[in-house]
Amino acid sequence: MSLTKSQLRQRAISNTIFPQTTLHGALKRLGFVQADPIRSPERAQDLILRHRVKGYRAGDLETRYAKLELEEGYLYAYGFVSHSLWNILHSKPEADLSASERRLFEIVSRHKRIHPRELEAYFGRKREINGWGSYSKATTALLQALHYRGHLRVAGRENGVRLYAPLVRQYEDFGPNERVTKLVLRLVGLLGPLPIRSLHFVLQHLSFASPALSEMKSAVVGLQKTGELESAVLDDMIYVWDARKPRHVQRKDVVRFLAPFDPVVWDRRRFEHLWGWAYRFEAYTPAAKRKLGYYAMPISWKDDVIGWVNISYKSGQMDINPGFVGTRPTDRLFSLEFDSEVERFREFLQKRPTQ
Repeated sequence: MSLTKSQLRQRAISNTIFPQTTLHGALKRLGFVQADPIRSPERAQDLILRHRVKGYRAGDLETRYAKLELEEGYLYAYGFVSHSLWNILHSKPEADLSASERRLFEIVSRHKRIHPRELEAYFGRKREINGWGSYSKATTALLQALHYRGHLRVAGRENGVRLYAPLVRQYEDFGPNERVTKLVLRLVGLLGPLPIRSLHFVLQHLSFASPALSEMKSAVVGLQKTGELESAVLDDMIYVWDARKPRHVQRKDVVRFLAPFDPVVWDRRRFEHLWGWAYRFEAYTPAAKRKLGYYAMPISWKDDVIGWVNISYKSGQMDINPGFVGTRPTDRLFSLEFDSEVERFREFLQKRPTQ
């Protein structure tokens, strides 16, 4: 299939920004929402959902988490995973626990939920180097490993700290080929049209999180042959997407402030190819080296991503600081829509009254 860059842009936006629905409905359609704890101006999961959930307010996901059909877990990043997608990711856990893991799992199983510090009475305060190169408690590392492999679930949080509980669930009896096929289609359904190189990168990452998944690259080839995945080549870059997924008709004259991890902009390879500039998330970049800002959010307008915006509070007032790749659009419609998005953002930040 032959598509222009503009057509791929439109597909990228319409693939995942659908007409606003309920929180439950949006989570079901997405299947996965990436999470990030930085709250400047708000957490990534809230910034992602506000475009897709009618009347969404910051913190709604956290408030309703226990009643939603969700797990915290790993897909291509850490986030909130629907039960249906979680069941595809994880087959029934086998007896692959070490002696320390087995002991910890038995202790957690005797509690409704447990805080990592409660395990110090059993394991002491031994520390070890974590994946970030700093030190964590050894029990925390064990908890995270069991959660990563699908043995434990996050049952809630206390001051931001994960509370763990044993996972009790009926596992779907998928065969290996069916499991891989379903996963590839869900990934492409969320992130497509996706450069095939980016898809292979995600699949390689997933093979560590879910060892039961194998032969994922061959599954991509098989889905292309059956026509379930469509593809197009543009500038020697191969894109793939779910041929069965209906596209949503979008209003083109809408300004959106997107989360740095929104599915529309998540893949930086696709972003640079389709929108022609390098967006970078600079929260962890030294201040002197930042070009866009601490928490710059991409600005989408029509089928383009034309710049970024930093939003902060000064003296109790919301401060809006946009930047543009080229010149700021001068037409009146853009100015009206930009102001409308600012107002929507202001409403999003207002917490709901306690029920």
